[in-house]
Amino acid sequence: MAEKINAVKGMNDILPPDSARWEWLEDKVRALMGRHAYRMIRTPIVEPTALFVRGTGETTDIVEKEMYSFEDRLNGEQLTLRPENTPGVVRAAIEHNLTYDGGKRLYYMGPMFRHERPQRGRYRQFYQLGAEVLGFPGPEVDAELMVLAHRLLAGLGLRNIRVEMNSLGVPTERRAHREALVAYFEQHGAVLDADAQRRLHANPLRILDTKNPAMQEMVQGAPKLLDYLGEGSLKHLETVQRLLDACGVPWAVNARLVRGLDYYSHTVFEFITDELGAQGTLCGGGRYDGLFEVLGGKPTPAVGWGMGLERVLELVRQQAATFEAPAPDAYAIVPSADALPQVMATLQALRAEGVSVQMHAGSGDGMGSMKSQFKKADASGARYALIFGPDELAQGAVTVKALRDGSGAQVQRPLAALAEWAVTLQS
Repeated sequence: MAEKINAVKGMNDILPPDSARWEWLEDKVRALMGRHAYRMIRTPIVEPTALFVRGTGETTDIVEKEMYSFEDRLNGEQLTLRPENTPGVVRAAIEHNLTYDGGKRLYYMGPMFRHERPQRGRYRQFYQLGAEVLGFPGPEVDAELMVLAHRLLAGLGLRNIRVEMNSLGVPTERRAHREALVAYFEQHGAVLDADAQRRLHANPLRILDTKNPAMQEMVQGAPKLLDYLGEGSLKHLETVQRLLDACGVPWAVNARLVRGLDYYSHTVFEFITDELGAQGTLCGGGRYDGLFEVLGGKPTPAVGWGMGLERVLELVRQQAATFEAPAPDAYAIVPSADALPQVMATLQALRAEGVSVQMHAGSGDGMGSMKSQFKKADASGARYALIFGPDELAQGAVTVKALRDGSGAQVQRPLAALAEWAVTLQS
């Protein structure tokens, strides 16, 4: 016997009936995005490695530790499985001149890849929903995106989610804050761990996001970027907050919130739950007005967020009502294989009328007993059984038997008038 091959650790199969929950979530996303006039963009899973080194940031954990990168054996090109999708969206917008006729509202859903230790809510292949707004500089689109995320999570029946936000200002304000931050951390060099020492001069803002308990008290006393913001940045932040208030989205300022990527400016935010342990961030994002130039494009304002779908679904399982996987409207009972040509033709006609039908399949030596077929019909969750017995077919009919209302009522329906009664089968 050949050796069994299993999936790569942290890259999981999504199987029925759980896949139905994913489809339910994806349908909710598409409907919501459509109502807000967002349009889907699909970018490649594999991108040039340089895209993420420049776009995500050379000193981020993603680039330094987590990317799946490799050399193309045919031409030596350095390639990477996308660890996130904002740089890919910006690359596509630049390459195809997407904003030539005005701003764009876009969204995507798909797999991302990061080489990290798999744990609850954190996988090497994970699925991310993202929304990106390109070409609009005003705070109203920052607020719109946060309202969009809030509406999605609330529409899934989720609760106890808090919204934290901060402002990273503009480059000149960040530079002044950076100088103060480096001076402060240098005064507390004995407390800094190895990661903080390494980032002290490369990216000191990231030290504020440390999870090291031994550094928490020191970090709490660090200079706050909010104290270095000018009038324009403060007004941008205050407008976002005022618009969130108007839309009923509660928020709180977290002066230590910096996000893990280098391209943010002005508004940054996270939607957080305390019910998933350490992996509590469901959605995070912010404004990244400088990324287009970093990737070789014209200056273009932009803002967006990413949402981890595994974490959202885990919270749905904990908080929302019991999920019922979709079941067919009807299950076709086929006593004899001789009837299959007529049965399959009839089922195709029913499906064309919008009826969901599952046909019984035999075991190779026949179709099986009526008793076993009815057991499978019941297990399928179908509301009706369609019985294609020899007597029914001789009369050009099918017997429709109720399976879910407790009555077990049966009625014959003429095949010639199928379009007239098909609607009665639909849930």
